Amino acid sequence: MKMNMRIGFGYDIHPVKAGRQLFLGGLQIPSDVGLEGHSDADVLLHALCDALLGALARGDIGEHFPDTAKSTKGMRSSEMVERILNMRSFEIANVDATVIAEKPILSPHKEDIQKNVAKMLHIDTAAVSIKAKRNEGFGLIGEGKAIACYAVVLIRLK
Repeated sequence: MKMNMRIGFGYDIHPVKAGRQLFLGGLQIPSDVGLEGHSDADVLLHALCDALLGALARGDIGEHFPDTAKSTKGMRSSEMVERILNMRSFEIANVDATVIAEKPILSPHKEDIQKNVAKMLHIDTAAVSIKAKRNEGFGLIGEGKAIACYAVVLIRLK
């Protein structure tokens, strides 16, 4: 019997940089700093892209959107998600993502991020879980020098 359900796992981390806008889940989040990267450096969407690519057994985000390509310079991560959604016929059952950041405090933005990610993926908001955690002062994330995200997706191939 053919297995139609697949799980994908993704992770991303970017250093914090002054003078950049902070994007998480495709939304600009008010912050004194943003994330450094070749694209808009949206760690949540990058982790989601890797999770989707993993579930589809299609490699990773760097293979499809290399940080050495002029065509991906400044690219919005929402465009990356859109391209992955068009790779193969599948349905997303659910998404679970955890953003780890010392600041800004993400609690006030979680619901808006959840709604935006659901809209981007064409699924119900009840199928998207967005969590925010702090690193309690440990490591580069705890020192406020980086923001990271883990994401898991469950898909059904059509």
